[in-house]
Amino acid sequence: MRSLFRFNIRPPPKPPVSRTIDMLSNRQTLISAYRSFDILTAVFSFALAGWVTHSIQNGDLSIYAYLDMRMKAQNVGLFLLFIYLWQFIFLESALYRSRRLSTRREEVYDLLKATSKGTLLLCIASLAFNITMITPLFILLFWASTSLICLSGRLFLRRLLEWLRLRGRNIRNMLIVGTNERAVRLCRNIESRPELGYRLLGYVDGDWRGNGVFQKTGYPIISDFENFPAFLRANAVDEVILCLPVKSFYDQICSISHTCEEQGILVRYLTNLFDTKLARVKADHIEGEPVICQYTGSIEGWQAGIKRLCDIVFSSMLLLGLSPLLLLIALVVKITSPGPVLFVQERIGLNKRRFPCYKFRSMVSDAENRQAALESLNEVSGPVFKIENDPRITDIGRILRKTSMDELPQLINVLKGEMSLVGPRALPVRDYNGFREDWHRRRFSVRPGITGLWQVSGRSSVSFERWMELDMRYIDQWSLWLDARILAQTIPAVLRGTGAC
Repeated sequence: MRSLFRFNIRPPPKPPVSRTIDMLSNRQTLISAYRSFDILTAVFSFALAGWVTHSIQNGDLSIYAYLDMRMKAQNVGLFLLFIYLWQFIFLESALYRSRRLSTRREEVYDLLKATSKGTLLLCIASLAFNITMITPLFILLFWASTSLICLSGRLFLRRLLEWLRLRGRNIRNMLIVGTNERAVRLCRNIESRPELGYRLLGYVDGDWRGNGVFQKTGYPIISDFENFPAFLRANAVDEVILCLPVKSFYDQICSISHTCEEQGILVRYLTNLFDTKLARVKADHIEGEPVICQYTGSIEGWQAGIKRLCDIVFSSMLLLGLSPLLLLIALVVKITSPGPVLFVQERIGLNKRRFPCYKFRSMVSDAENRQAALESLNEVSGPVFKIENDPRITDIGRILRKTSMDELPQLINVLKGEMSLVGPRALPVRDYNGFREDWHRRRFSVRPGITGLWQVSGRSSVSFERWMELDMRYIDQWSLWLDARILAQTIPAVLRGTGAC
């Protein structure tokens, strides 16, 4: 009777809201929901783009007329293949992994990149198989619809998950290994971001004596290194974060990582291996081997792509629009002094790669051969060479330099990808060889530019040290907005002619 009695007693059913919350808290359910949502979005956007395009082409807004269309069996097969590849692109773009620690900007960037790749695939398919219904308008509508709907859905779910975590749902249990200052800072950061949904169980420390509290944070010390595997077996732990210095605890780090690997627990390592001051560090892979990358250049990601696109578009437009002026300057240079129209000099570019830099010739043709005799007259500090009244400059060259029109041929370098519209000034090999401080060489971690902070801050009237500081400031604070501001300040600086020589 007792067993029968226990068999018949069941817990009361959970209310619908509670069941829904439990479902959302399940990771696999979330991934399945994401996949289904993305497939439905692609199908809906395809149908919407097709209906709008068909209505415009035929002047009939009736949806029934659109549904009466017959699709070839080949096109149906291609559509199903496209939906499969659409899912694959989203998977490769890491859109189905946990976004708990990602920023909104990162998620938006990854999503737009995925929808753009999928739309590009659709363009290629339409050209390869001559699918007439896929027009430029269709492509634009499909991309806009998928991007907007997927983005709205993900941002809504992101807010919903944050709301649930603040109410104790979708929580991940975490252990911190180590009790140093970095472990304390990590704890403070987690406490300040409850919407991330982390519950700190406590610390693992080599001095554990069976109980104790880490006084700096108030959380318990719950295990030492030796008893760590047993604690994982007996408790629900989702993540382990290592805050141990590698030099002192290498063996313990390897042991803990191996234990977590065996038990299928996520491990994060909070590292400052290089103790860098300016460089950034990120994880990467080389042929399947994990590596840690240290880099200083701040121009990367989607903003770097936009910067390069702007370089190509604007340099092309300027070369075409200014072609009459360029031809006139070339003619005047050729008539007024013997020698070539262009002065081509080897300069140092991105990552110290050398490239031929183009300028209108503003000096006599043998100017470089005469420079050695003029070194004692150098008026600029540091390794660079400048003379305000340089005797090698021609009459027309002085006008070109004053107005910076001698640098217009560098638009060709921009179009080729050797330079950018905005960046540190490209320096000759002679100046580079004179560098004495290694931090000066960090300026070569980005593409050189036609204009930059140095050019709009006085050019030759600025000391060499100040010049280098401006270059470092540009690298560390770079943004598309900073480039726009520099370009806006360039024309007034050229008209003033400050520091030009």
